[in-house]
Amino acid sequence: MKYIFEVTVLEGYTAEDYADAWVRASELIQQAHGARGTALHRKIGEPNKLLAIASWNSKADRDAMDAQRNPRILEIIKSAAPFVEIRPLGEFEDPEWEVMPPGLE
Repeated sequence: MKYIFEVTVLEGYTAEDYADAWVRASELIQQAHGARGTALHRKIGEPNKLLAIASWNSKADRDAMDAQRNPRILEIIKSAAPFVEIRPLGEFEDPEWEVMPPGLE
């Protein structure tokens, strides 16, 4: 499953600052059972708008990690929180099918 959210970086902070916090938190989160990676994308034409995607084996795995409340992860998230606005876009099942260009299957 994918957990997807939009990040708006506020004035006085940079996307690179947020990315630093993202990587530090992600390195810890990826140690959790079922974690399958994260990705952070910058919106074309809006450098302070990011799309964040966390991949998990299941919603239950993600919820279990979130329920553990790792203090190191919470500290990193809290340190960046005043400088960004987070808008959850939702939790999505992995696709039942993917359409890929020939040769990339």
